[in-house]
Amino acid sequence: MFAVIEAKGKQYRVEPGDLIKTEKIEGEPGAKVVFDKVLLVGGSESPLVGNPTVKGCVVEATLIETRKGPKVLVGKFKRRKKYRRKKGHRQWYSKVKIDNIVLPT
Repeated sequence: MFAVIEAKGKQYRVEPGDLIKTEKIEGEPGAKVVFDKVLLVGGSESPLVGNPTVKGCVVEATLIETRKGPKVLVGKFKRRKKYRRKKGHRQWYSKVKIDNIVLPT
């Protein structure tokens, strides 16, 4: 069974046991996270398609860690003006392990 969830404005296709990297989620490692914006649930039976979300369906997960990603360098340059700037940025992300997909009753 799989589900398509929306987390922090991005969509992910998840199954129980998957590890996903998403935008930063507040909380301590080991904390339980619930994704309630489930857009689609599929598997062996007929799929449940939301309009826009599947009512009563949630995806339960566990927060593994929160850390910074790799550095992205951004440069500015103007020719013939002796103008050069270099700046770096590291985006926060969270690693989440999908535990269970709870279907509506």
